[in-house]
Amino acid sequence: MPAQTYKNIVIGSGEGGKYLAWHLGNSGEQVAVVERRWIGGSCPNVNCLPSKNEIWSAKVADLVHHASKFGSTEARNLVDMEAVRNRKRKMVDGLIAMHLDKYKASGAELIMGEAKFTAAKTLEVRLNDDGGIRTLEGERVFLNLGTHATIPSVPGLAESQPHTHIELLELGRLPEHLIVIGSGYVGLEFAQAFRRFGSRVTIIQNGPHLLADEDPDGAAEIEKIFAAEGISVLNSAKISSVQGRSGANVSIEVRTSSGEKTIQGSDILVAVGRTPNTTGMGLELAGVELDERGYVKVNERLETTAPNIWAIGECAGSPQFTHVSLDDFRVIRDNLAGGNRTTRGRLIPSCLFTDPQVAHVGLTETEADRRGIAVRVARVPMMTVLRTRTIDETRGFMKALIDPKSDRILGFTMIGPEAGEVMAVVQMAMLAELPYTILSNAILTHPTMAEGLNVLFSINKAAHAGKAA
Repeated sequence: MPAQTYKNIVIGSGEGGKYLAWHLGNSGEQVAVVERRWIGGSCPNVNCLPSKNEIWSAKVADLVHHASKFGSTEARNLVDMEAVRNRKRKMVDGLIAMHLDKYKASGAELIMGEAKFTAAKTLEVRLNDDGGIRTLEGERVFLNLGTHATIPSVPGLAESQPHTHIELLELGRLPEHLIVIGSGYVGLEFAQAFRRFGSRVTIIQNGPHLLADEDPDGAAEIEKIFAAEGISVLNSAKISSVQGRSGANVSIEVRTSSGEKTIQGSDILVAVGRTPNTTGMGLELAGVELDERGYVKVNERLETTAPNIWAIGECAGSPQFTHVSLDDFRVIRDNLAGGNRTTRGRLIPSCLFTDPQVAHVGLTETEADRRGIAVRVARVPMMTVLRTRTIDETRGFMKALIDPKSDRILGFTMIGPEAGEVMAVVQMAMLAELPYTILSNAILTHPTMAEGLNVLFSINKAAHAGKAA
């Protein structure tokens, strides 16, 4: 077939790519979106939303297990993993239908198939339905390629057929002993969820503590919480080899500071990081350069090294959060309209959806110290927030970093119930460059989690006044 010409071609239907396609389509522009597998990208299919769906099921299981603490008869905690999976699948089906409706309404054409460049702005697409080939030419091309789970080159690991988050979300059974390799967001969220479902869980990770990007006090708090739930953690551990098959019986040889250990389990989850989906795309034929890790090289406007080709989200090296990919869309959208929006200086929040949540925005103490930035630190345990006592969830703390000259908030961390929601309040104050006293003096509803900000920042105010005296 002859090549079909489009003004805009988006490769990948993840967060930033789909919003760009819908925007351009609704603006009357011709758009083709090539998607290899997941309509809407990984977030609604196999990542953010499905994982949070199952994490909530695990929360319910935990509440049932501790029902007597709240005055209810404690039920026998038997989890039906097929029912957990089916609830997740039902949500995903609804999300896919919603995405298809948005494509139809926008006029953007969704093409299911695998694309690769054959020339500067020419793409060959192998179609999923019949294996046929379509050739597309685009005036502008947007790379929304995403990433996939990295499998380390450990002897026997790949051969053991370990789970990634994709396979684990599709399990209709409960692993007897889940061994989690890695201690990032994916690893920690699933470790706690499957422990609450009833699995034995062991985490093996290279670093000295969990949550490498957080301050030591935050990492120690999460390790304490995990220990209380019966999750074993091996820090500063290096895997030598793996034997067996995940889903049946596996044996992992580990080197630690105290010597060699053998960890035996039923299933392995690998959650050590992500690899960009740039291999085999023919990007070199398009003049698109990659960095040493395989990510697309972009400037602060997300323009690649090739004219009229942009990259969005994780493949461009943007922080690996769906909300960042959405902002990448805004950068490109505004610049296509003649603006000058960039990725420079973005205030990017994060939230680990363990229970309690770990939310963070801005500087950490470790980063402030490394960069020589003077800060005042305010910190309160969550049990001082009275709402936590009403729900019997007093673990964790709130912490803020304050500029001693301007009184502006430079960073905020919370480990506690609904931490992500409370963090958003602080983030708005930071974006507005407000002094912390706005939050210490605000009339906040009692009893809520956000009311703890009154306590946190009032303590900082009192401490500062004491030093001044």
